[in-house]
Order: sequence, then structure tokens, then C-alpha cells
Amino acid sequence: MAASIAASSLFPGSPAPAPAAPKNVLGERPESLDVRGVAAKPGASSNAVRAGKTRAHAAVPKVNGGGKSAVADGEHETVPSSVPKTFYNQLPDWSMLLAAITTIFLAAEKQWTMLDWKPRRPDMLTDTFGFGRIIHDGLMFRQNFSIRSYEIGADRTASIETLMNHLQETALNHVKTAGLLGDGFGSTPEMSKRNLFWVVSQMQAIVELYPCWGDTVEVDTWVSANGKNGMRRDWHIRDSITGHTILKATSKWVMMNKLTRKLARIPDEVRTEIEPYFFERSAIVDEDNRKLPKLPDGQSTSVAKYVRTGLTPRWADLDINQHVNNVKYIAWILESAPISILENHELASIVLDYKRECGRDSVLQSHTSVHTDCNSESGETTLHCEHVLSLESGPTMVKARTMWRPKRTKAQETVVPSSF
Repeated sequence: MAASIAASSLFPGSPAPAPAAPKNVLGERPESLDVRGVAAKPGASSNAVRAGKTRAHAAVPKVNGGGKSAVADGEHETVPSSVPKTFYNQLPDWSMLLAAITTIFLAAEKQWTMLDWKPRRPDMLTDTFGFGRIIHDGLMFRQNFSIRSYEIGADRTASIETLMNHLQETALNHVKTAGLLGDGFGSTPEMSKRNLFWVVSQMQAIVELYPCWGDTVEVDTWVSANGKNGMRRDWHIRDSITGHTILKATSKWVMMNKLTRKLARIPDEVRTEIEPYFFERSAIVDEDNRKLPKLPDGQSTSVAKYVRTGLTPRWADLDINQHVNNVKYIAWILESAPISILENHELASIVLDYKRECGRDSVLQSHTSVHTDCNSESGETTLHCEHVLSLESGPTMVKARTMWRPKRTKAQETVVPSSF
């Protein structure tokens, strides 16, 4: 700049260098720049250019009193911007950056609100995700389950198989949470060393009502001794909101050797493992201990006999002990129940007596005898059925007794909360 001023003073008649022609090709200089060094539109920046020229003429001093500015008009030299180049001017538009950050925070806040993770009730502070927990000084296990859409049946309520699966799940989770789970299906470490596992021998369940899709049920389970060579496990299912009893169940378990497939005594080491968790309480006070009779020959007029043959286990019906899961037996038993009972009645209770295990190559048949009973108190006709599930070759697998009541209407579904 100093050189140009000196040159103009010494050679006033010499022409100034021609201004650079505007270029539009890539890599060449634009016609004008804004304060951030970004090419400005010609129409939008004309006023700014003229203002810059005026400020430039006013700022440059006159040389030798000639009355002529040292720098010629904008036609002879490009005038630099009056705004100094700073670090701030070289950064992107801060307003755009702040707007983007605000948008991100608003979206995150909306998603957080939609999650609604905060518990609505004090009792939901524990076991929020349904993993289960130990209660009653370590003697009882509690877990919540939400009834899924695929767990309901034609009546829009949970099936008996769904509830029985909840019983089995809490039993295994109880063992796991207590730190007693070995490498088997519910086996303790000492049982795993001896190739032992539990098998259910008897079970009884009483159903007060059936939950619907979306309901949350609360399952309590605990264990106790059953004689010298067995174990007992009980359950109590309630509605997690109302506290109404949904189901009560009890069961008896014995040990089987995984290699010989024969029943075994409880070793002292195993008894030492499980005895600290025994809780002497019964879910069902008046148990049905009646012996399950053989099916009658069907000659009585009050008895009807139904048979379903050709039942075979699928691969998915086997558990890790390589035998059929005990809940599957219930589905096979109900296969031979008349459709008229299933349409107009609901299962009120079931008693199961397991005789032998079922393998994947077994072929079974289901027998059902229907008995009509009259309840004198309510005047309603109730039913009870006796079932036998056997191999087609003859041996009995399971005996069962079921009680049925007429399906309830909404007005009849009035129950009293449990005080258990």
C-alpha cells in the first residue's frame, strides 16, 4: 500500500493497474466478498461496495497537498473491507449452530418424556423390570409378569398353560437368585456333581380368575420339605394392582438321576444346600388328596368318554433334561376335553399325578371322562372330568382331575382382595 502511494505521488500521470476482471470459473476470485470472506451476490452487495469506497476515500490522507487521494477510485484498485478479519469472523454462523443444538435437546427431552420411566406407585420402586427379588427374610421369591398378546386365548384371557409357565419360571429364578443354580435345569451345584435333577410328581392348582391382556400379575413362590426324600413348592399369584388372588398352587418334587433315569434319594450335601430356604407355609389349605381312579368303562349314563390319539411331542416340547416339559402334559390332557366344555366353561382347578417321563419318540393318547355335578347352593351345573394320558402301548403317563365352572360375565367377576 505504501509503495502504491509513493508511486502515485511521483508519477501522477501514470495509469493504475487494471482491475481484475470478474471470474466465475472454479478457483478464481469472485466479484465481491462479504465480511466473512464468502462470495456475496452482486445485487445484494452493491450498496456495501459503494459505502466501502466512500470510507476508503475518507480514510486515506492526501499526499503533497495535491488535493487528490493517494488511491484512485474503485475502478483502479480493489478496496479492502473496513471490517477487520478476526477469529470470530472466520467461524460458521453461530446462530445456525445454536439452533441445531436446541433442536437436539428438544428431541431428547421429548423422547425422555415418552419413556415415562418414573414409577407411578411406591411398590414399583423395586423389581421395575420384572427380574424378581427375594423377600420375607430370604425365604420367598417374588416376580411380576405382564400378560402378552400371544399368551391369551379365544376368551381374551390368559390360558392355564400361561399361568403354569409363570410358576415354572419363578421356581427357576428363585433358585438362580438365591445363588443355588448349578449347570442343570434348576439343579444345585451338589446336584449337578451327582447328575441329579428335580422332577415334579404331583401338582394342584386352583384358579380364581384369569388375567387379561396387559394385566400385570405378581407371583410369590417358596419351598419346604416334603417327607424325608422330597421337596414341596408353593405359589400364590395375585393381580399386582388390585391384590386379588388369581391362582394358588402347590407341588411335590423328587430327584431323578440323569444317567439312569431312576428316582434317587436326596444326598445330605444337597439337603444342606436347600434347607436354609425352607418356609413352612401352604398356599392351599384344603388339598385334594383323593386318589385318582382309573377311567370307567363308559357304561354309566352320567359318564361320557372322549379319546384323542396320535399325540407326539415336538422338539420344542423338550427341556434341557431331554424330557417333555410338565406344562405340555396339561395341553395334551385338554386335547380330549369336549369342545362344548371349553366354549361354555372355564377351568377352576386341576390335580395332576405324574407317573413317568415322556421322551421325544413317545406316541400318546388322551382320555377324558365327563361327570355332571349340581351345585345346590348356586343352582349352577358344574362339571368335573377325569383324565388319563398314556402311551399308545399302554403305560400311564399322567392322571388328572379337572373342575369346571360356567364362564363368568363381567357382573359376576367380583372378588375379595387376598389378605395373604
